[in-house]
Amino acid sequence: MQRVNLSTASEFVFVGLSDAPEIRLLLFVLFLIIYLATMAGNITLLAAIGTDSHLHSPMYFFLGNLSLLDLLCPTVTVPKMLGALLLEHKEISFSGCLFQHFSLIAVVGTEIFLLTVMAYDRYMAVCHPLRYPSIMSMKLCAQLAVGTWATGLLNSLLHTSLVFTLSFCGPNKIQQYYCDIPPVLAVSSSSTYSRELVILVVAGVLGSSACVVTVVSYIYILLEILARNSPGIWHKAFSTCGSHLTVVCLFYGTTICTYVRPSSTYSPQWDRVVSMLYGMLTPLLNPIIYSLRNKEVKCALKRVISQVRRAV
Repeated sequence: MQRVNLSTASEFVFVGLSDAPEIRLLLFVLFLIIYLATMAGNITLLAAIGTDSHLHSPMYFFLGNLSLLDLLCPTVTVPKMLGALLLEHKEISFSGCLFQHFSLIAVVGTEIFLLTVMAYDRYMAVCHPLRYPSIMSMKLCAQLAVGTWATGLLNSLLHTSLVFTLSFCGPNKIQQYYCDIPPVLAVSSSSTYSRELVILVVAGVLGSSACVVTVVSYIYILLEILARNSPGIWHKAFSTCGSHLTVVCLFYGTTICTYVRPSSTYSPQWDRVVSMLYGMLTPLLNPIIYSLRNKEVKCALKRVISQVRRAV
């Protein structure tokens, strides 16, 4: 029986951050501000959705799940990165790297499936407004949400098992500030071709399926708008779907640039820029995008902020 290759490396070292002390301090302050702003924005949005009865609907239920994912995504990677910048502690244990990798892929995968469910929800709201309350019941919404989280976890379990059963006997320096698929594969001492092929196939099937559902949903929405051709229909449809469509384009664009390609094209400098976009800026921008384009959310946020001020 063939033995499974196990890693002999007990830890990995992140080398994706600057060694210049003045640059490290500047990056630490910048990333800390972005992280705190992301936490504040998504927690405030979650509080508004949870406390305002006007936002107790399927659309905002899924938006609350998206905010929770946007809280988890930077929390998986940013605290370790801040510690490396401030304390120069760039090492991470093998088990810590495995956990970070599993958590990040689970969050990213879940967000892809959740955005797909949100596209279907917008299709039902625009194309079947009279049947929408009966079809998109809270029971169905809960089942869809649980399904997205379960699929994201199972997808991450598969990817993590494929990556971390490789051998890591050579250099243990990861050209990134967290444990992601491309940089971890790059430091493996064994052949990664078959694993990469499986990862690309699985990611391609799941990702393309989610993308097809999203695109088809918006095609039906567009056809419905053109068929009605009533005054103000474009403005109403844009206010209903504009925020979600903007988030989808931003998230899919950065994710595809990072994952849908072979490791032979891996560029540490380019990947660090892209990973900043989907790992830090996207979770920061999502609550801003939804609050700026949605009057109900803006009113709810104002009420939450006023309540906090009175409490303080």
